[in-house]
Amino acid sequence: MFFLGFSSGLPFLLVGVTVSAWLHLAGVSLELISLISGATFAYNFKFLWAPLVDHWRIPVFCRLGQRRGWIFAAQILLAMALLGMAWLTPALSLGVFVVTIAVAAFAGATQDIAIDAYRVEIAPLEEQGALASTYTLGYRLALIASGVGALYIAQYGSWSWAYVAMAALLLIPAVAVLMAREPQQSRPRAKSVAEALRSGVIGPFREFFARGGVMLGLALLAFVGLFKLPDQMVGVVAYPFYLDTGFSLAQIAEVSKLYGVAVSLIGAFLGGFVVARWGIKRPLIVAAVAIGFSNLLFLSMAHHPGATLWFVLALSGDNLAQGFGGTVLVAFLSGLTNRQYTATQYALLSSLANLPGKVIALFSGLLVESFGYQGFFVLSSISIVPTLGLLWWLYARLEKVLPIESEVG
Repeated sequence: MFFLGFSSGLPFLLVGVTVSAWLHLAGVSLELISLISGATFAYNFKFLWAPLVDHWRIPVFCRLGQRRGWIFAAQILLAMALLGMAWLTPALSLGVFVVTIAVAAFAGATQDIAIDAYRVEIAPLEEQGALASTYTLGYRLALIASGVGALYIAQYGSWSWAYVAMAALLLIPAVAVLMAREPQQSRPRAKSVAEALRSGVIGPFREFFARGGVMLGLALLAFVGLFKLPDQMVGVVAYPFYLDTGFSLAQIAEVSKLYGVAVSLIGAFLGGFVVARWGIKRPLIVAAVAIGFSNLLFLSMAHHPGATLWFVLALSGDNLAQGFGGTVLVAFLSGLTNRQYTATQYALLSSLANLPGKVIALFSGLLVESFGYQGFFVLSSISIVPTLGLLWWLYARLEKVLPIESEVG
């Protein structure tokens, strides 16, 4: 699970913020960079083909088994896409380069579907906590490799060599897949894709809305979709902002991805502690406020260009809020999930949690060009206001859909 977590985390930055730095240095406008981020929408819609991955045995690779076959096939496609990005480069053919980003994102999302299923099926319930922790450790180390490592190689070598190196790192988890054993599956398989869609997508939604009614269900979905909006608005323009503020790729790697990941882990620990101590409702308020208003810290960077102290302070607050809010959101989504539909409902809710922000992020470059960085950060902070309004309305009604609250609180 450590190596599978590494494999799952590796492409996430390479098709996101890391490639945005490459595009910015290649002279691509912020408006176009934000639009190009739409090539990674596969992560937001992976639930659409999850039933296919769940029930269809992929030719040739099925010899490894249902889960390992899909994981190994996705790893091969991902490695080929990363090598394609290294060979094409934005300067050679931007259009084909963007298509290759989309292929890499699709491979990464498909890999995630199969790895999540593998983790659930490979061990009994009492061992899932240990598997999830090991998976998370591998995932976080992959974020350091694809953030810090890729930026260092790009700084002192080239972007092409950086992506070749990242593709080479996939050899390690690929060997782990070949050496691992296939889970024993006892659940019945759907007889067709249509049946899989009915049971895997329609059924979980029907059960979700049946708990508290359609209005409460829609309000919850809107709240989940808007919760991470401030972070997602900033994500695609973050590296260009750091570069424009006067920092090198090596400095960005050290502060944003090495130091920042460490601070986010502290925030994640704090989030887990307060949820265990006080339940989910009160931490939701703290997390929403922290995620929204931590973006105002970037104003200090804009006022002090090139000042490392303000860079560190801004990244400290932002990553602490992200780590804390991320853990609280995972606990909230877990509480919303019915055990009968655990994997499907969680996949649907986690996809929704990233979709609205991803759509708005398509226009973040245009917002920066229209209002400047400072105005953009103010707008991103204000975007948390609808989330807080929904939380105020939902607060007294959460017990209807959060049975976990009474147990934790």
